[in-house]
Amino acid sequence: MNEIIIGSAVLSMLHALLPNHWLPIVAIGHQKNWSLQETLVVTGIGALAHSLSTIAIGVGMGYLGYKLSMKFEYFIAYATPAIFILMGVFFIYQHHSHNHFHISKERMESFTSKWKIIGALTVAMIFSPCLEISGYFLAAGANGWDKVAMVATLYAACTIVGMLTWVWWLYPKVRKMDWHALEHKAGLIAGWILILTGVVSFFVH
Repeated sequence: MNEIIIGSAVLSMLHALLPNHWLPIVAIGHQKNWSLQETLVVTGIGALAHSLSTIAIGVGMGYLGYKLSMKFEYFIAYATPAIFILMGVFFIYQHHSHNHFHISKERMESFTSKWKIIGALTVAMIFSPCLEISGYFLAAGANGWDKVAMVATLYAACTIVGMLTWVWWLYPKVRKMDWHALEHKAGLIAGWILILTGVVSFFVH
């Protein structure tokens, strides 16, 4: 179970680093002349909405994992690692075209009111849950609801705190940086993390 907790924590922290989660907010903040505090508030709202929608799906995956573990004794030992590896292969395969979350700067600039921007951002975040983490909820469910709660807490904390920290630190300098490479390779990195978790889970259970 430790490998699942560690893997979910690593993937959650990576998830918070992805520039397509928070870079548009920073860009709009600069364009609209928001203060750092205003930008952090908007980032926090978006991060919370994104976390809640992902956790809602995660709880469903946890329930599925719980039911499968009750019916199939080999689920934790063999099926869970296989699911991690298959998900990893899937995300690596489609990483060139996969956009986990993207809301364009131009689209956001079409809104003149801050509340309209917040509303558009919140809706986009809700309907763009982090699917990469769902495998960890599935595996956690097979180990009990306390493990599901642990993964959910880790994911939410890493996402919200991570996004706020990045915006706070990079707000004055973000225009000078090029984040395209990290954004482009996000699916590839997540895929290898899932595969590694699956391999470790197969030998340690």
